[in-house]
Amino acid sequence: MRVVFMGTPEFSVPTLTEIVSSGHEVVAVYTRAPKPAGRGQEERKSPVHLAAEGFGLPVFTPRSLKGEAEQIVFASHDADVAVVVAYGLLLPKPILDAPRLGCLNLHGSLLPRWRGAAPIQRAIMAGDRQTGIQVMQMEEGLDTGPIGLGEVIAIGPDMTAGELHDTMKIVGADLMGRAFAALERGSLQFTPQSDEGAVYAKKIEKAESRIDWSRPAAEVHNLIRGLSPFPGAWFEIELGGKPVRVKALRSTLAEGSADAGTLLDNLTIACGTGAVRLTQVQREGKGAMDGATFLRGAGQLPPTVA
Repeated sequence: MRVVFMGTPEFSVPTLTEIVSSGHEVVAVYTRAPKPAGRGQEERKSPVHLAAEGFGLPVFTPRSLKGEAEQIVFASHDADVAVVVAYGLLLPKPILDAPRLGCLNLHGSLLPRWRGAAPIQRAIMAGDRQTGIQVMQMEEGLDTGPIGLGEVIAIGPDMTAGELHDTMKIVGADLMGRAFAALERGSLQFTPQSDEGAVYAKKIEKAESRIDWSRPAAEVHNLIRGLSPFPGAWFEIELGGKPVRVKALRSTLAEGSADAGTLLDNLTIACGTGAVRLTQVQREGKGAMDGATFLRGAGQLPPTVA
């Protein structure tokens, strides 16, 4: 099939690779425009941009797809289907209608639960025990289109968003490959979504990332793993007479009871109810380290954290 691929982050690359390796003709790759990054603020191409160049594919980086000129260019690709995986731009109706078989989106949840921008993080932060990845036919509503294929993915009790992300990108690439095979045979059937049980996965806000130790331990643990590795849930601890910000990257539920924020032992911290033990942290300006390494370098710890 003639395919337009639309994606930006590293999460999207395995699906692009699957489509190319399956022998389909990728006539265009759309990705977000390069952004200044690093100390030198040099423009950095997206992971999809770099992968597409490696495959020798034409790359397009429009700032918007709302203009008629960009819509004419998109239609000129004469695609059978467009595949959208974490692209990052709104697709207006003329774009959605241009490919002969429409636009397929790879979405990281079990719709209608967790429609929106941050389904991986929100599922973990809510304490969900399972999620999934689905191939959806796109329409104008936000993640409201009918579902073609899906896979359920278990969420382990200490699983982080980074680990779930890495599982999803591999499972998702295989799922899209199977969807393409069914689409070519004319056997890909779509089931309309119900709005019952729909939950919106809003974008992660900076204010959410500070740990509130007065919350129950399960909620604190879910916040830590839901925001790991990025942006990272954080707290402050006094070291050497000054407050130091520390990101909590991994944790596990632990036994213990005291006032919220009390340091019990081995980086076990009391919460509103119960406690969590921090197993991987990152002190500001330093790399990630396990709890034991942090304790060796921190010196005498204060009785509480904030």
